[in-house]
Amino acid sequence: MTPDPRIDAYLAKSADFARPILVHLRERAHAAAPEAAEDIKWGAPAFVANGQILFIMAAFKAHVAVNFWRGQELLGDKALDGAMGQLGKIATLDDLPDDDALDALIVAALDLTTTPPKKKANPKPEKLHPDFAAALDKAPKAKAVYEGFPPGARREYCDWVNDAKRDATRDKRIAQAVEWLAEGKKRNWKYQDC
Repeated sequence: MTPDPRIDAYLAKSADFARPILVHLRERAHAAAPEAAEDIKWGAPAFVANGQILFIMAAFKAHVAVNFWRGQELLGDKALDGAMGQLGKIATLDDLPDDDALDALIVAALDLTTTPPKKKANPKPEKLHPDFAAALDKAPKAKAVYEGFPPGARREYCDWVNDAKRDATRDKRIAQAVEWLAEGKKRNWKYQDC
């Protein structure tokens, strides 16, 4: 595995508590999956093999998160246990699994890359909120862009609008969505070039 200078830069700008954790994860990836390549995905270090991501690691203010790309196949329902990453909230090296367990996870993730990912049987249908639909009707350009997007991109907008707990938040999101759609942008356009 050839070190990627972008990951070196990511490590250099990471918080002091996170740097040794990220360095250790990188070392374990090199040891357990030497054929994997380093890359940056969504602005965070990732390890890739056979055209699939093994795992992504990211540093935040007070913790490091590790997410295996095919985590549910690898970890079962434990992969869905929260937003802190599939290995939990990692604030120190002691929060990581021991090297043997970590290596076993990486090797198992590597083994999964030799088979295509399982497809979801029935993706969740988009639910267009009535207020969002009315706003799109008033903005023909935004509506045309929305209707031209694939189902997943439309669903991202719908979920974002529908997940608002307060009417004021939903109204603000609808206005933002119509503006972005009029510009031809998908919901997560900010992260598309990372």
